[in-house]
Amino acid sequence: MDFQELQMRFVQHLRERVRGGELTERGLARMTGVSQPHIHHVLKGTRLFSLTVSDEILHRLQLDLLDLIDPEDLLKWRGRK
Repeated sequence: MDFQELQMRFVQHLRERVRGGELTERGLARMTGVSQPHIHHVLKGTRLFSLTVSDEILHRLQLDLLDLIDPEDLLKWRGRK
C-alpha cells in the first residue's frame, strides 16, 4: 500500500459517510474551513485535500489512519516485508 492508495481510501470513507447521511459536504466545509465546492470536487475525485486539511478532518472525525486500512490488507502488507 502506498500513500496514494491510503488517500483514495480516505476519500472513499468520506464519500460513504456523506452518502449514508452521517456527514454532509456543507458540514465538512464548516468543520475544516474549506469551501463546500472544494469538498464536492474532492469527493467527486477531481481534486485532492491538502495534507493539513486531511489531518484536520481525521482529527475532527476522531479517525486514525489505521481506520482506513482493512486488517487483512495490513496482514498482507506486513507479510511482504
